[in-house]
Amino acid sequence: MERNDDNWLLRVRNLTKIYGEANENTLALTGPMFNSNICPETDSIVACAGIDFDLYPGEVLGIVGESGSGKSTVVKLLYFDMEQTVGAAWLKPYNDGLINILSESNQKKRFIRNHLMGMVYQNPRDGLNFRFSSGGNIAEKLIMAGNMHVGHIRERASDLLNKTEVPVQRMDDRPSSFSGGMQQRVQISKAIANNPPLLFLDEVTTGLDVSVQARVLDLIRELQQDLGIAMIVVSHDLSVIRMLTDRTMVMKNGRIVESGLTDQILQDPQHEYSQLLVSSLL
Repeated sequence: MERNDDNWLLRVRNLTKIYGEANENTLALTGPMFNSNICPETDSIVACAGIDFDLYPGEVLGIVGESGSGKSTVVKLLYFDMEQTVGAAWLKPYNDGLINILSESNQKKRFIRNHLMGMVYQNPRDGLNFRFSSGGNIAEKLIMAGNMHVGHIRERASDLLNKTEVPVQRMDDRPSSFSGGMQQRVQISKAIANNPPLLFLDEVTTGLDVSVQARVLDLIRELQQDLGIAMIVVSHDLSVIRMLTDRTMVMKNGRIVESGLTDQILQDPQHEYSQLLVSSLL
């Protein structure tokens, strides 16, 4: 698909998260070259560093890497679950004046999160309120975005549950009574409740049975095609990346070691770590 380089939806530059007290050598002494993200001088941990990418409308970007590579940190920083050490991100639908959303007030961050973003976490307990019904969880997202009409909210919740193949007659049941796969589908319904242009998916199939994984992945792909939502998909599993994404970034020790079209990376990986990941898929 041909792109206009100025038509990006999300632009991220130098996104960096360091835990602990870093010094002037911390970044230089960590990363794939050292096979470590722990600074030997300060014991600070570089969760991610120097992350640069653009995401385009309707595109699906994969971030792949082993546990501790920093891939989940990237999406949690962008969803305001944690605060960056340095770095900037701009979201086009929010402001054409290119204001760094990571430096906005908490009030404005809540607006962006509730209107323009959705998140599906690996553990449904991080994305759902288990004290609420499945419909109540969707209602929570709608109410936070200013939708107060009870009839409209129930109608929207019913439509979303139907779209994600959750029985509508279970709209008033709590997620704790659902299977893991159904909990993930309710979480997806909640995440897309306000038709956000951007959706984050963080290891959404981990821990699910293989047959359930396949159905959840099919659902995500169908929703993306139907709704045209841009997505960032985080996974350690290259088969998930292969199924869902257009482009892929490979991360190791908090850094991007390779990025490009998903097909190219899977067929002809250049970095030795990417080659190791691809060989494990064969």
